[in-house]
Formats: sequence, C-alpha cells, structure tokens
Amino acid sequence: MTGSTKPQRTHRGDGGSAAQVGEPDLRRLLAGLTAVRDGDFGTRLPDDADGLLGEIATVFNGMVDQLSLFTSEVTRVAREVGTEGQLGGQAEVPGVSGTWKDLTDSVNAMAGNLTTQVRDIAQVATAVAKGDLSQKIDVAARGEILELKNTVNTMVDQLSSFAAEVTRVAREVGSEGRLGGQAQVPGVAGTWRDLTDSVNFMAGNLTDQVRNIAQVTTAVAKGDLSQKITVDARGEILELKNTVNTMVDQLSSFAGE
Repeated sequence: MTGSTKPQRTHRGDGGSAAQVGEPDLRRLLAGLTAVRDGDFGTRLPDDADGLLGEIATVFNGMVDQLSLFTSEVTRVAREVGTEGQLGGQAEVPGVSGTWKDLTDSVNAMAGNLTTQVRDIAQVATAVAKGDLSQKIDVAARGEILELKNTVNTMVDQLSSFAAEVTRVAREVGSEGRLGGQAQVPGVAGTWRDLTDSVNFMAGNLTDQVRNIAQVTTAVAKGDLSQKITVDARGEILELKNTVNTMVDQLSSFAGE
C-alpha cells in the first residue's frame, strides 16, 4: 500500500513495557563496538532503557568494564615485572571467563615463572658473591633461562673445584710442608686459569727452592762442601741462597786451610 511504513520490532521486558530498537540505537551500538574493536574502552551505552535496549546496554557496558580491567591489570603486571623489576606481581581480574580467563592465567603463569626463576638465580649469584659455593640453581627452566641456569651452575662447580684445589695446595705446601703439590682444575679458562697457573707456579718455585736449599744444607751437615745452591731465587730466598753459598765457600776454605 502506498504511503505505508514498516512496523519497528518491539521487545517486551520483564515489566511488560515495550521498547523499540531503532536505527539510532543500532548506530550507537555500532559506534560502541567499533570503539572496542579499536581498543577504546571509554565508550558506554546508556543503561537506563527498558527491555532489549537495557539488556544490550548492560551486557555491553559489563564487557567494556571487564576488558578495561583486564587491560589495566595485564599492563600493570607487565610494567612491574618486565620494566620496573618488581617481581611477584599477579593480575587480578574478577569475573572474567573463557578466553579472558585463559589470558589472565597465562600472564600470571609467565610472571610467576619469571619471578621464581630470577629469584633463584639471584639467590645463587648473591651466595657466590659472598663466597658461598654450596648453592646451585634448581628451579625448572627452559630455553635461554635454562642456558643461563646451566652456565651459572657450571660456574659454581668450577669455582668450587678451583677453591678446593687451591686450598689443598696451600695447605699441603704452606702448612704441612708437603712440597710438589699442584692444583688440578679441569675446564677452567680466563682469569680462573691464570689464577690456577699462578698458584701452581708459586708452589713449583717454592718446591724447587726449598729442595735445593735442603739438599745443600744436608750435604754440608754430612761434610760434603762441594755442592752449592743453584736454583733461581729472588728477594729473601735469594738472600738465603747467597748466605748458604757464602757459608759453604767459607767452610770449604777453612777445611782447605
């Protein structure tokens, strides 16, 4: 019929009143959904309407509130843990479900794992810095964190072996008088290799010097004045070498006279 108009659909709410959904309402909903799609959670629909319009507004506004809270919590945890180094943060998003719940749990699992791993590594590194080589990293890890874990644990093993060997050689040579000891630290490199070589060089030199001096003084005690100290020496050891050799020369001269 000419001039007739289509009737708009109506929906009756719980109160029995009819609420019409017109084109302006649909455009407002479309604008809100577009804003959400573009990451703008500041748009809200008026929730004072009755019937279907009120239900749509309530669902939409609730969705926006949850997404806004989810975004702010995830951003906070990412900033605290990833940027500010404040470990232990967890996102709290009450009422979420489905994919949003899964995403929240994933973020919290990542933050929790990172917190546990970093704190365990920091604990061991702090112990090493204080000279405690009894601790190892035992937290579960994968990927680059696992590589870091293995590197630190290997370092602890090498330092422990180095310390034990150096202590043993120092005790045997310096305290117990057991000459000839050498530190054996397989796998060390760089500064630790240099330190091991230095300790072994010191122990080797001390062994050669003391044994040569002992050999000559033993010969003198037995009346053999034909031997002299020939080992390379410096400092007080050189003074002792010269003193003993001078003594041997004087005794030899005396005996000859």
